[in-house]
Amino acid sequence: MSAPHGKTAGPFRQPKAVWAVAFACVISFMGIGLVDPILPALAESLHASPSQVSLLFSSYLIVTAVAMLVVGWFSSRFGAKRTLVIGLAVIVVFAALAGSSGSINGIVGFRAGWGLGNALFIATSLAVIVASASGGFGGAIILYETALGLGIAVGPLLGGELGAISWRGPFFGVAVLMSIALVATLAFVPSLPRPARRTSPLAPLKALRHRGLLTMGIMALLYNWGFFTMLGYAPYPMKLSAHELGLVFTGWGLLVAAFSVFFAPRLQARFGTAPVLYVNLAGLGVVMAVIAAGVQTPAVVIVAVILSGAFIGINNTLTTQAVMLVSPVERPVASSAYGFLRFIGGGLAPYIAGKLADATDLSVPFYLGAATFVLAIPVLASGHGLLRRAETDTGDSEPMTPSLTPVGRPVTPGTPPVIVAVGAHDRAAAIVDAAARLARDTGSPLEVVHVQQTAVVEEQAVETETTEHARAAVTAHLDRLAGRGIAATGQILTSVGDHAAAGRALARHAAQVGARAIAVGRSPRGPLAQFADGSLTTALTHSASCTVVLVDADHTPRPLTPDTLAELRGTAA
Repeated sequence: MSAPHGKTAGPFRQPKAVWAVAFACVISFMGIGLVDPILPALAESLHASPSQVSLLFSSYLIVTAVAMLVVGWFSSRFGAKRTLVIGLAVIVVFAALAGSSGSINGIVGFRAGWGLGNALFIATSLAVIVASASGGFGGAIILYETALGLGIAVGPLLGGELGAISWRGPFFGVAVLMSIALVATLAFVPSLPRPARRTSPLAPLKALRHRGLLTMGIMALLYNWGFFTMLGYAPYPMKLSAHELGLVFTGWGLLVAAFSVFFAPRLQARFGTAPVLYVNLAGLGVVMAVIAAGVQTPAVVIVAVILSGAFIGINNTLTTQAVMLVSPVERPVASSAYGFLRFIGGGLAPYIAGKLADATDLSVPFYLGAATFVLAIPVLASGHGLLRRAETDTGDSEPMTPSLTPVGRPVTPGTPPVIVAVGAHDRAAAIVDAAARLARDTGSPLEVVHVQQTAVVEEQAVETETTEHARAAVTAHLDRLAGRGIAATGQILTSVGDHAAAGRALARHAAQVGARAIAVGRSPRGPLAQFADGSLTTALTHSASCTVVLVDADHTPRPLTPDTLAELRGTAA
């Protein structure tokens, strides 16, 4: 399913609707670090203490957290596009009002309104991009992750440049850019169908009754406490200008983006989710303690903050993965419940840190942040068994990791089948038909495995297709084959975020049923997408005990080995 393909459309060949939302995503993610470079300037210009200025984070994040509980209900009632447009409009209005304000209390209040718009936007942006994308969802996910990375990296730089002119500049800059995104969304994004079933506004809170989701949510709360303590207070001991602060946090943002998109999935595949998170949280605790101990030495704080970007990038991705793995509820509901807890932690941290800094000294909030990172480790450990079972479970429980659901009649025992893995793309039928010829020539039954993916980016998770659509796709394949007299059965392989994990799960299934061969087609996702979230075919080729072959309608099936995969990648490049 994921072999390199020389003619694959790149992730950036997308409709205007996708580009409109992606541009808005860049501006939205800029908001994470946009205000960092202007914090000292705000405090000086408005005669406010650091603890008062920190409320810019607290009001924004606490309102975002509370709003996360109801945005799923709002979107299911009013539709994704309308929710997206309302969120963008709210951001435009309140960003402009914040720039026009003459008091710190006014800015804090307007940042709260900005947080409401942000919640409406982030809850629907990924789903709209996936729904509007062409040629499969893989390229759309890469485009979304690229927008995330650009926003995190460029936000501090833009904030520093505009903040060097005036502290009002970043606020007005966001208002202008989001206005452009709002017009583009209205013009290019089509109306999308509403969900068949509305989400209850109480669903996220009820979901927290599940131990796994609550455990991972509390772990995320503690992690975000430390994270936003650093964002809210690290600019002060650096003693830099707005421009210089922008450059520092741009370096930090580049590491966040790179390690979130490219390195976190590979570390997860190599070592597992929990072990990587243990080491990463411990690393963040050390970095935060170094900031606390060296708070009087600007160079120490600058280097530690930049390096923390690598740990934060890994943690942002894997924490969300962990939540999705252990959650027994629908992905959007789990995302809302998790978002509520993590943003509450991020919102309370700057406020408490400010009170501590006023009462003691600036090192104390950082020591507390280090403690929350370390405390998150035993909280995660209390759910280690749940997470481990989720990563290895292939039984009859609620699907949480790559798992198979039968469709049609079962494979005849004792007859080694040929398995073909396909996804939801326009070449799936041709791949299945080519595999059917291979099964016919070897006298084997055919098993069609349709890979159904849940995309996970930051705190968002979106089903790229419904279970009903996946089942309908498998049924269509089976009906077409039955009309040709070919014996076949089907499976739906559900997977969360990681294509490589799906490949390993398929290899285990093939070994269990004694498969003669596993057939895959050329990937519609492109080499960039495969590098970012893993290649199903690469993992399958390395893990399968039977032959893996690349099938094509116009060519003879080609056995795949690590050497031939490298050759195919070279051809695609």
